[in-house]
Amino acid sequence: MWTASEHLGGQHKRTWRQLVPACALLAVVIVVATVALMSTETSVAAPPVTRVSKVAEYPHDSRAFSQGLVFHNGELLEGTGRYQQSSLRRVNIGTGGVTAHVHLDKNVFGEGVTVWNNRIIQLTWENGYLIIYDADTLARQGTVGYREIDASLKQGWGITYDGEHLIISDGTAVLRFIDPNTWRVVRKLRIRSGIRSVSKLNELEYVDGEVLANIWYSSRIARIDPQSGAVTGWLELKGLFPRAIRRNREAVLNGIAWDA
Repeated sequence: MWTASEHLGGQHKRTWRQLVPACALLAVVIVVATVALMSTETSVAAPPVTRVSKVAEYPHDSRAFSQGLVFHNGELLEGTGRYQQSSLRRVNIGTGGVTAHVHLDKNVFGEGVTVWNNRIIQLTWENGYLIIYDADTLARQGTVGYREIDASLKQGWGITYDGEHLIISDGTAVLRFIDPNTWRVVRKLRIRSGIRSVSKLNELEYVDGEVLANIWYSSRIARIDPQSGAVTGWLELKGLFPRAIRRNREAVLNGIAWDA
């Protein structure tokens, strides 16, 4: 699996995403937990933190401003962002080579990706719609407007599929669970760590009954109970930052992919 992130609100996000040069992480990493700081306190106690270590590293296109990752049929699908540079890519994980790609319109900022019913779903950030592709050919099949899903959904950040619902984040502390057959919101879930709401939820992945979420500008991934919204633990990835980019605020960990 993969990374974490955070943000300072819509206006700040707009500023760096429009003006800052590409600073995508130079390598894709797979990590495993090495130390778990377990807690026997009550539910109001801080969730345990699990530090991770890198067990493998693979090449990655440093020009790709990674916004979303998901494995499908043994290959990595990557959604990239930035205006005039956003794309959907199929990537050979071993070589880092792009085996197929689709460029988004120059005025579109691409965000998270997931796979449902042999279709790839890619969010856009502020453009107000998601894009549907054929998972085999990457042929574009259509779009769905955010207002059709929920009038209060203004931005798209991260997306995953739990086997029944699409789950979408928008940078707030709320996750939306959506029926992909009707594109209607089934429920909304506020995410909390103890009694504190956890906002800036970004790229998502569903793994063994948990939702994993990058927190924008953070080095942690939240492990979320999809029924209660409680953060049950944190994955600490600070040690994965290459030393050369640690002073670059925009060189953030972003994108989570699970290969069972």
